[in-house]
Amino acid sequence: MEETFPHLNIQREAPVNEKRPGGGPRTAPPDDVPSHGRWLLGKLANATRETSEDIGGFDERKLFRFTVQKGFNPDDLRKISPEIEVVSQEDETVIIGFATNAAMAQFEARLSSMASGQYVTNKEVIYALQSVDGWSPDDRKGWALRQQGFPADEDFLLDLEIWPLEDKPDAREQAWTKFESWLSEQSIKKLDQVRKPELTLYRVRCTTAQAELLLHHRDIRSIDLPPSFSLERSVEFQDIQQFPEVQAPSAEAPGIVVLDSGIADGHPLLKGAVAKTASFLPGEGPHDENGHGTHVAGLALYGDFEKHLRKGAFTPTLRLYSGRILDKNNENTTGFVENHIEEAVRYFFMEHNCRVFNLSFGDSNKPYFGGHLKGLSVTLDTLSRELGVLFVVSSGNHQISADSPNGLEWRDQYPNYLLNKSWQIIEPAPALNALTVGSLARHNKTFNSQQHSHDPAEIPIAQPGQPSPFSRSGRSVDGAIKPELVAHGGNWAINARASYLLLDRVARLGVISTNHKFTSGYPFLVDGGTSMAAPQVAHLAASIFHEHPDATANFIRAQLCLNAAIPQASQHIFMQNKALSRVCGYGEVDDTALKRSLENAVTLVTEGRIENKRHHFYEIPVPPEFTSSGKKRLRQIAVALAYTPPVRSTRIKYRATRIDFKLIAARDLEHVTTMFNKATKKDDYQSIKELAGATIGQTARSKGTVQADSWNFLQFNSNSALRNKKLFVVVTRNDFPWGESLCDSEESYSLLVSLRDKDNLSAQLYTHIKARLDARIPVRVRV
Repeated sequence: MEETFPHLNIQREAPVNEKRPGGGPRTAPPDDVPSHGRWLLGKLANATRETSEDIGGFDERKLFRFTVQKGFNPDDLRKISPEIEVVSQEDETVIIGFATNAAMAQFEARLSSMASGQYVTNKEVIYALQSVDGWSPDDRKGWALRQQGFPADEDFLLDLEIWPLEDKPDAREQAWTKFESWLSEQSIKKLDQVRKPELTLYRVRCTTAQAELLLHHRDIRSIDLPPSFSLERSVEFQDIQQFPEVQAPSAEAPGIVVLDSGIADGHPLLKGAVAKTASFLPGEGPHDENGHGTHVAGLALYGDFEKHLRKGAFTPTLRLYSGRILDKNNENTTGFVENHIEEAVRYFFMEHNCRVFNLSFGDSNKPYFGGHLKGLSVTLDTLSRELGVLFVVSSGNHQISADSPNGLEWRDQYPNYLLNKSWQIIEPAPALNALTVGSLARHNKTFNSQQHSHDPAEIPIAQPGQPSPFSRSGRSVDGAIKPELVAHGGNWAINARASYLLLDRVARLGVISTNHKFTSGYPFLVDGGTSMAAPQVAHLAASIFHEHPDATANFIRAQLCLNAAIPQASQHIFMQNKALSRVCGYGEVDDTALKRSLENAVTLVTEGRIENKRHHFYEIPVPPEFTSSGKKRLRQIAVALAYTPPVRSTRIKYRATRIDFKLIAARDLEHVTTMFNKATKKDDYQSIKELAGATIGQTARSKGTVQADSWNFLQFNSNSALRNKKLFVVVTRNDFPWGESLCDSEESYSLLVSLRDKDNLSAQLYTHIKARLDARIPVRVRV
């Protein structure tokens, strides 16, 4: 096992005082119109050569991929020739077909006229074109095929999708017949198909050589591996008797509180860890009548429950507490849930010293569309500050309605609808001082797909590591990043044979955990939702107390976000990083170096108290080994800060104070302090440039009360800032005038900095940094 080390402390150097809505998109002419025409002519020539390598096709069309300006109407292409057919559009990519050679010649003539400076009718259409390309074999590769390549087996299964011909039934029948004849000619075995006007799928068995032919077939839109990440029935339907009896955790084990519908405390995998159950629902006992609370409890206690289930080993390391606040319908209609939750939190905090509370609860009647926070969010924010506790809450699930996609749209419009109003986070997810968790897909193969391996009809919406199609997105008040984190919560699928029926629970693409009906022979249950994602993060939060028993809620929030990253499968599903952070926040927690540092992944920590209109400076030791040249390798600096401000829902600015950080490269401490000494005012402060290359950026991250960012480096040259300057983190506090009387004279914060030499497993980064810290002469901090 890799050796681990305690995180290192860093010491502060010294304190220092002191759009309006527009019209629709307009196509502006390029700076040099003839050059634009010549550029497109060259691209067209290359694309024509590329399409000449295509094989097959039920007619003589050539398909081209046009990249267009945002907001462009692809039907405008028909102004050039009515024989230009729009096959498909996705964002700024339009697939078109020239139905005749004359249409192709007419398009080429327009480009030639523009290139020579002549007048061109409908020139705005040409202006909007950014590129012309063919639909290449690489374009045809689906997500899984790009990631994994073809299987190493002699023959294997592939899923093919044919370009749709929704409005042309005769051509569609011709395309199906011609394509299936071609498969037969190539000895590619067709196992099954789904043939509909808007969707045509084939599952085939082929060799690598045959797969290469498929990648060049003109009529194929995409090729991918069949869904393979599954929760097998054998995993769910296990005999609970085969597992050893669960032993109780130690009396010193950290506690975790599940505020939900109660728990079935007699469940064999829970009872050994249950420390206390109580009901805060008037007239009801603590037992779970719904099942939601028991399912959440298994995840809060064990984290990745499926991993433990596959290993056949359950050893609880936390003490489990349950506070019932929901009835048998998973609702609370007996009074204000805010009161019941506050009573529960105060009880478990005062009587049992519990500091982490999971709340997989959301009010779909209260989506957050901006403005003041209300009700439960304010309650959680206030309790967080008063008691120093951490709430982990779910972002909420999209409720199927008239605003939802329909049928095939669930797949074809994914993930863009996650940004729609119907997917906005709901109460209490906007709470600034709580951690909000969205959902990721883990599996993409339904139970039916496992039983009928030749049938491609059940189509997963998301791929593993991508946002669940039901996961609600942010932001919160003032644009704060919400959710901050994501964890596995499930996936949905559609059935192409049943009019694209949406498959939610029946798909069995959710999360497995404990079932309250265990006495009926069903100890485990599969369910999906952000309710399942939140307790997995709560588990990690409570587990940090093992190594850091005196940790503050600020420390835990900062530590979780410091160790979070956007899953690779999600990194490029949106065109803009802003959209990605709205859905995934800072990402999924990697617990590799969460509790302790490694030689190549070092975390520096400090707890600070800062006065209003002050700066705190921390020099970060960056050893020369970290910035060494040579072969490219990934190195990362990450910073996270958390604080818990007072809040007021009656003020324009909800939080009474702002504390944030900047990562600065400067010659020495004197230069950086001089820079910030002149920048107490907000406008001046914003103008100070931090180290280039931040993943999130200071403006976006600073809106929340937990802030994280990272800087990635593959190479350092002789001019690199980290080779020629010192590195500082500067923490700044600015109260709003109305909030000065609400804030403490010194507000607490947690600051964490991580240096990771990710590709160099033999790095001695921890050793070098510790030596540098030990060698420093202690600096007296002026109070």
